[in-house]
Amino acid sequence: MNDDIAAKGWGEEELVLVSMIEHYSYCPRQCALIHLENVFDENVYTIRGHIVHEHADEPSSEIVDGIRIERALPIWSDKLGLVGKADVVEFPDGIPYPVEYKSGRKKGRVHEELQVCGQILCLEEMFACKIDKGAIFYFASKKRREVMVTMDHRNRTIQIVKEIRCMLCSQQVPPAHFDRKCQHCSLIDSCLPEVVDSTGQTNISKQISSMFSGAEDDRI
Repeated sequence: MNDDIAAKGWGEEELVLVSMIEHYSYCPRQCALIHLENVFDENVYTIRGHIVHEHADEPSSEIVDGIRIERALPIWSDKLGLVGKADVVEFPDGIPYPVEYKSGRKKGRVHEELQVCGQILCLEEMFACKIDKGAIFYFASKKRREVMVTMDHRNRTIQIVKEIRCMLCSQQVPPAHFDRKCQHCSLIDSCLPEVVDSTGQTNISKQISSMFSGAEDDRI
Protein backbone atom coordinates (compact mmCIF):
# COMPACT_ATOMS: atom_id res chain seq x y z
CA MET A 1 0.00 0.00 0.00
CA ASN A 2 1.07 3.60 -0.56
CA ASP A 3 2.13 5.09 2.77
CA ASP A 4 0.88 8.51 1.61
CA ILE A 5 -2.67 7.19 1.43
CA ALA A 6 -4.17 5.81 4.62
CA ALA A 7 -7.52 4.95 6.15
CA LYS A 8 -7.46 5.17 9.93
CA GLY A 9 -8.54 2.29 12.14
CA TRP A 10 -7.65 -0.55 9.77
CA GLY A 11 -4.74 -2.98 9.68
CA GLU A 12 -2.54 -3.03 6.59
CA GLU A 13 -3.97 -6.40 5.54
CA GLU A 14 -7.54 -5.08 5.85
CA LEU A 15 -7.23 -2.09 3.52
CA VAL A 16 -9.02 -2.44 0.19
CA LEU A 17 -7.84 -0.62 -2.93
CA VAL A 18 -10.60 1.17 -4.82
CA SER A 19 -9.30 -0.41 -8.04
CA MET A 20 -10.05 -3.85 -6.59
CA ILE A 21 -13.78 -3.15 -6.73
CA GLU A 22 -13.98 -3.38 -10.52
CA HIS A 23 -11.65 -6.39 -10.60
CA TYR A 24 -13.69 -8.28 -8.00
CA SER A 25 -17.04 -7.37 -9.55
CA TYR A 26 -15.79 -8.59 -12.93
CA CYS A 27 -14.19 -11.76 -11.53
CA PRO A 28 -13.26 -12.51 -7.89
CA ARG A 29 -10.59 -14.96 -9.06
CA GLN A 30 -8.94 -12.33 -11.27
CA CYS A 31 -8.86 -9.95 -8.32
CA ALA A 32 -7.24 -12.58 -6.11
CA LEU A 33 -4.64 -13.61 -8.68
CA ILE A 34 -3.56 -9.98 -9.08
CA HIS A 35 -3.62 -8.91 -5.44
CA LEU A 36 -2.86 -12.15 -3.58
CA GLU A 37 -0.66 -14.04 -6.03
CA ASN A 38 0.90 -10.97 -7.72
CA VAL A 39 0.03 -12.43 -11.12
CA PHE A 40 -0.17 -9.92 -13.94
CA ASP A 41 0.06 -10.72 -17.63
CA GLU A 42 -0.05 -8.10 -20.37
CA ASN A 43 -2.40 -8.18 -23.31
CA VAL A 44 -3.62 -5.53 -25.74
CA TYR A 45 -6.25 -4.33 -23.28
CA THR A 46 -3.85 -3.83 -20.35
CA ILE A 47 -1.29 -2.10 -22.57
CA ARG A 48 -3.95 0.31 -23.82
CA GLY A 49 -4.94 0.93 -20.21
CA HIS A 50 -1.38 1.85 -19.23
CA ILE A 51 -1.14 4.33 -22.12
CA VAL A 52 -4.46 5.96 -21.23
CA HIS A 53 -3.52 6.36 -17.56
CA GLU A 54 -0.10 7.89 -18.20
CA HIS A 55 -1.56 11.39 -18.24
CA ALA A 56 -4.19 10.81 -15.54
CA ASP A 57 -1.63 9.24 -13.18
CA GLU A 58 0.50 12.38 -13.07
CA PRO A 59 -0.60 14.43 -10.02
CA SER A 60 -1.62 17.94 -11.00
CA SER A 61 -4.09 20.68 -10.20
CA GLU A 62 -5.50 23.23 -12.63
CA ILE A 63 -8.45 25.52 -13.31
CA VAL A 64 -10.21 25.02 -16.66
CA ASP A 65 -13.14 27.28 -17.58
CA GLY A 66 -13.49 28.18 -13.93
CA ILE A 67 -13.62 24.55 -12.76
CA ARG A 68 -10.94 23.10 -10.48
CA ILE A 69 -9.52 19.80 -11.78
CA GLU A 70 -7.36 17.43 -9.74
CA ARG A 71 -5.50 14.52 -11.35
CA ALA A 72 -4.27 11.39 -9.54
CA LEU A 73 -5.99 12.58 -6.37
CA PRO A 74 -5.40 10.35 -3.31
CA ILE A 75 -8.74 9.21 -1.86
CA TRP A 76 -9.73 7.17 1.18
CA SER A 77 -12.57 6.19 3.48
CA ASP A 78 -11.92 5.59 7.18
CA LYS A 79 -15.41 4.12 7.50
CA LEU A 80 -14.96 1.49 4.79
CA GLY A 81 -11.20 0.98 4.91
CA LEU A 82 -10.88 2.03 1.26
CA VAL A 83 -7.79 3.67 -0.26
CA GLY A 84 -6.71 4.61 -3.76
CA LYS A 85 -6.37 7.35 -6.32
CA ALA A 86 -8.98 8.95 -8.54
CA ASP A 87 -7.85 9.52 -12.14
CA VAL A 88 -9.55 12.89 -12.34
CA VAL A 89 -11.80 14.78 -9.94
CA GLU A 90 -13.56 17.90 -11.18
CA PHE A 91 -15.18 20.36 -8.78
CA PRO A 92 -18.14 22.02 -10.55
CA ASP A 93 -19.87 24.25 -7.99
CA GLY A 94 -17.37 22.93 -5.44
CA ILE A 95 -18.82 19.39 -5.44
CA PRO A 96 -16.38 16.55 -6.31
CA TYR A 97 -17.15 14.84 -9.62
CA PRO A 98 -14.87 11.81 -10.23
CA VAL A 99 -14.00 10.87 -13.82
CA GLU A 100 -12.58 7.38 -14.31
CA TYR A 101 -10.47 6.84 -17.45
CA LYS A 102 -10.92 3.67 -19.54
CA SER A 103 -9.08 2.66 -22.69
CA GLY A 104 -11.93 1.21 -24.73
CA ARG A 105 -15.09 2.56 -26.30
CA LYS A 106 -18.23 3.72 -24.55
CA LYS A 107 -19.91 0.83 -22.75
CA GLY A 108 -22.43 0.31 -19.98
CA ARG A 109 -20.69 -2.17 -17.72
CA VAL A 110 -21.77 -2.19 -14.10
CA HIS A 111 -18.24 -3.16 -12.95
CA GLU A 112 -16.98 0.26 -14.01
CA GLU A 113 -19.92 1.96 -12.34
CA LEU A 114 -19.15 0.26 -9.04
CA GLN A 115 -15.56 1.53 -9.17
CA VAL A 116 -16.89 5.06 -9.68
CA CYS A 117 -19.23 4.47 -6.75
CA GLY A 118 -16.26 3.45 -4.59
CA GLN A 119 -14.55 6.72 -5.47
CA ILE A 120 -17.71 8.64 -4.61
CA LEU A 121 -18.01 6.95 -1.20
CA CYS A 122 -14.45 8.06 -0.43
CA LEU A 123 -14.95 11.61 -1.70
CA GLU A 124 -18.21 12.03 0.23
CA GLU A 125 -16.42 11.20 3.45
CA MET A 126 -13.37 13.32 2.65
CA PHE A 127 -15.31 16.44 1.65
CA ALA A 128 -18.36 15.92 3.91
CA CYS A 129 -20.86 16.27 1.08
CA LYS A 130 -23.40 14.24 -0.89
CA ILE A 131 -22.34 13.20 -4.40
CA ASP A 132 -24.92 11.79 -6.78
CA LYS A 133 -22.88 11.24 -9.92
CA GLY A 134 -19.53 10.76 -11.58
CA ALA A 135 -18.40 9.80 -15.07
CA ILE A 136 -16.34 7.37 -17.14
CA PHE A 137 -14.22 8.72 -20.00
CA TYR A 138 -13.53 6.25 -22.82
CA PHE A 139 -10.28 7.08 -24.56
CA ALA A 140 -10.89 5.13 -27.78
CA SER A 141 -14.18 6.90 -28.56
CA LYS A 142 -13.31 10.14 -26.72
CA LYS A 143 -16.75 9.97 -25.10
CA ARG A 144 -17.82 10.44 -21.51
CA ARG A 145 -20.62 8.44 -19.87
CA GLU A 146 -22.21 9.92 -16.79
CA VAL A 147 -22.96 7.52 -13.95
CA MET A 148 -25.86 8.32 -11.63
CA VAL A 149 -25.09 6.50 -8.40
CA THR A 150 -28.11 4.72 -6.95
CA MET A 151 -28.65 3.10 -3.56
CA ASP A 152 -28.19 -0.25 -5.30
CA HIS A 153 -24.73 0.87 -6.50
CA ARG A 154 -23.85 1.90 -2.96
CA ASN A 155 -25.07 -1.30 -1.32
CA ARG A 156 -23.35 -3.53 -3.89
CA THR A 157 -20.09 -1.61 -3.61
CA ILE A 158 -20.08 -1.80 0.19
CA GLN A 159 -20.82 -5.54 0.04
CA ILE A 160 -18.00 -6.09 -2.48
CA VAL A 161 -15.57 -4.20 -0.22
CA LYS A 162 -16.50 -6.55 2.64
CA GLU A 163 -16.01 -9.63 0.44
CA ILE A 164 -12.65 -8.37 -0.81
CA ARG A 165 -11.50 -7.80 2.78
CA CYS A 166 -12.47 -11.36 3.69
CA MET A 167 -10.53 -12.62 0.67
CA LEU A 168 -7.45 -10.59 1.59
CA CYS A 169 -7.51 -11.73 5.22
CA SER A 170 -8.11 -15.39 4.35
CA GLN A 171 -5.53 -15.35 1.54
CA GLN A 172 -7.79 -17.72 -0.36
CA VAL A 173 -8.04 -17.59 -4.16
CA PRO A 174 -11.65 -18.17 -5.34
CA PRO A 175 -12.28 -21.07 -7.72
CA ALA A 176 -12.44 -20.57 -11.49
CA HIS A 177 -15.69 -20.27 -13.42
CA PHE A 178 -15.17 -20.44 -17.15
CA ASP A 179 -17.41 -18.19 -19.26
CA ARG A 180 -17.17 -15.90 -22.30
CA LYS A 181 -15.49 -13.01 -20.46
CA CYS A 182 -12.49 -15.27 -19.79
CA GLN A 183 -11.47 -15.04 -23.46
CA HIS A 184 -10.57 -11.35 -23.07
CA CYS A 185 -8.88 -11.65 -19.67
CA SER A 186 -5.12 -11.06 -19.62
CA LEU A 187 -4.77 -13.73 -16.92
CA ILE A 188 -6.40 -16.60 -18.82
CA ASP A 189 -3.09 -18.47 -19.21
CA SER A 190 -2.33 -18.13 -15.49
CA CYS A 191 -5.89 -18.78 -14.33
CA LEU A 192 -6.57 -21.77 -16.60
CA PRO A 193 -10.37 -21.56 -16.20
CA GLU A 194 -10.95 -24.37 -18.71
CA VAL A 195 -8.72 -26.70 -16.70
CA VAL A 196 -9.76 -25.84 -13.14
CA ASP A 197 -13.39 -26.37 -12.17
CA SER A 198 -15.47 -24.57 -9.57
CA THR A 199 -14.14 -26.78 -6.76
CA GLY A 200 -10.57 -25.78 -7.57
CA GLN A 201 -9.76 -29.34 -8.74
CA THR A 202 -8.25 -29.98 -12.15
CA ASN A 203 -10.35 -31.32 -14.98
CA ILE A 204 -7.35 -32.77 -16.82
CA SER A 205 -8.30 -36.37 -16.05
CA LYS A 206 -11.84 -35.72 -17.29
CA GLN A 207 -10.51 -34.17 -20.49
CA ILE A 208 -8.19 -37.12 -21.09
CA SER A 209 -11.04 -39.54 -20.51
CA SER A 210 -13.22 -37.70 -22.99
CA MET A 211 -10.45 -37.90 -25.59
CA PHE A 212 -10.47 -41.67 -25.40
CA SER A 213 -14.20 -42.17 -24.89
CA GLY A 214 -15.56 -44.61 -27.42
CA ALA A 215 -12.07 -45.86 -28.26
CA GLU A 216 -12.92 -49.39 -27.10
CA ASP A 217 -15.53 -49.69 -29.84
CA ASP A 218 -12.82 -49.27 -32.47
CA ARG A 219 -10.49 -51.87 -31.05
CA ILE A 220 -10.00 -55.20 -32.91
